[in-house]
Amino acid sequence: MTTAAQAQAVEHAITSRRAIRAFLPTPVDPALLHRLIEVASRAPSGTNMQPWKLRVIGPQARARLESTLLAALDDPDFVQSEEYRYYPETFREPYQSRRRKVGWDLYGLLGVAKGDIAGMKRQSAANLRFFDAPVALMLTVDRDLEIGSWIDLGMFLQSLLIAAQGHGLQSCPQAIFARFHPVVRRELAIPDSEIVVCGIALGHADPAAPQNGLVAEREPVEGFTTWLD
Repeated sequence: MTTAAQAQAVEHAITSRRAIRAFLPTPVDPALLHRLIEVASRAPSGTNMQPWKLRVIGPQARARLESTLLAALDDPDFVQSEEYRYYPETFREPYQSRRRKVGWDLYGLLGVAKGDIAGMKRQSAANLRFFDAPVALMLTVDRDLEIGSWIDLGMFLQSLLIAAQGHGLQSCPQAIFARFHPVVRRELAIPDSEIVVCGIALGHADPAAPQNGLVAEREPVEGFTTWLD
């Protein structure tokens, strides 16, 4: 492969990847999954600490986890809470508009109108089922590590998603599991020394699912880049 072809392949894997929220039941070869994780492990990290921790959730463990998560979703006494703050307490512009735009674009494709609590709950349930992807992963980080290690973890996550895209697989990183961390921790035997960061759904996208048609907008380069002489 020529240098130009290599660059094109890498760029295509990055620009074609998007969050997929409905998957086909087509299985993923375990050897390929192992290879994807191995490739992602080459992500950079400060002083080569490699702070990420990944769990591949098998069928039995997944069935137990999803059943318990869905029960918690239906339990009015269960309080959803994160161990870390993903979003700001108060949104301001331009972040509020971007968040609302992608949210309502997604719900529009799903036919969920504003104020449709039942429809939103159905989508949360799909999220907790890893959108029926054949591969379910859970990403954690040691509680005593600092923000630099979280940056490293993000680079590992992105590397995994791009490696999967390069092999014709689609994915969705899922922050919802952080809000159900007591359930996730209990069912997956995650020690208190680790923080539940996110889940990852991975597999082949269902082309018939309308929600998979969502392509989130991106700001132009000039909107976030300052060129200094």
